[in-house]
Amino acid sequence: MITYKDSGVDIDKGNRFAQKIKDLVAVLPKKGVIDSIGGFSGIVDSSIFGDNLLLALSTDGVGTKIDIAIKAKKHDTIGIDLVAMNVNDIIASGAIPAFFLDYIAYSDLSDGVLEDIMKGIVNGLKQASAALVGGETAQMPDIYKKGYYDLAGFCVGVLKKEELLPRVLNEGLVLIGFASSGFHSNGYSLLRKLFFEKNNYSLDSIEAGKPLGEILLKPTRIYVSLFKKIRQYVFAAAHITGGGFYDNINRVLGKKFDAVIEKDKLPEVEVFKVVQELGGISDKEMYRTFNMGVGFVVAVDEKDKTAVIDISKEEGIEAFEIGYIAKGKGEVNIV
Repeated sequence: MITYKDSGVDIDKGNRFAQKIKDLVAVLPKKGVIDSIGGFSGIVDSSIFGDNLLLALSTDGVGTKIDIAIKAKKHDTIGIDLVAMNVNDIIASGAIPAFFLDYIAYSDLSDGVLEDIMKGIVNGLKQASAALVGGETAQMPDIYKKGYYDLAGFCVGVLKKEELLPRVLNEGLVLIGFASSGFHSNGYSLLRKLFFEKNNYSLDSIEAGKPLGEILLKPTRIYVSLFKKIRQYVFAAAHITGGGFYDNINRVLGKKFDAVIEKDKLPEVEVFKVVQELGGISDKEMYRTFNMGVGFVVAVDEKDKTAVIDISKEEGIEAFEIGYIAKGKGEVNIV
């Protein structure tokens, strides 16, 4: 007799993991959550947030950064990345993240790996003050190699209609950039090819004074707490992810304004210089692939820039005046 377990799917393992999730998420917010882990869907009550509401919806993954986690056998931070990639998109619309769901697909993983992934997700959700209202684990033998997995996240944010971003822009608004924690979760296909295929680096190789594995697995910074405190000042916001400066900031410009980024005002982060020199990569390719040390950008009035920078410092995040809004046709110009 052949069983489902013989074919590579262990239902009991899935049930054990579901129980561990219930224990882990006990620390997360419960406001508005009617039914979450264990049901067929998460049920939430949006009326607690008031009337005149909009919902912001986001879905994203972590990409090939997962390959680094697998090779390093370190899985307790990749869940932070998963949350960050979603909630940072949500706040760029002016919303505050409220509810999150996750999807984990794999073939053959130990219980400990799944629990470590979930520990990271919970850590990220604590930083974002959001609730986990559901999720799915899919064990798929023959689709994923043994020891490999993929992640997806889904987030719901809440905002009032008058809080929707971008607001009407005007010439002379100041662009403030907030420091990233490193590569975040973008450009990893290029990084893996550059370091490991072309130059035979290992995860233990030292770059910028740290092991490469530690640099590459640094979790994506979550800007939710900061954004809550500066939202009143913000005219537009951009999460600097895949596409870098060119393909993210342009989303909020419309057709009448340009964003001018002054290169000499950006932070100098050694590891980005290492990548550029090692790969002989052009400036434009770097700024279209990586965040270059700035993970989130907002446009604010000149009179409010000092307040925004001060609040960011109080949050422990370095902030930089990196440019301005000018009349134009919706382009990002790095000068």
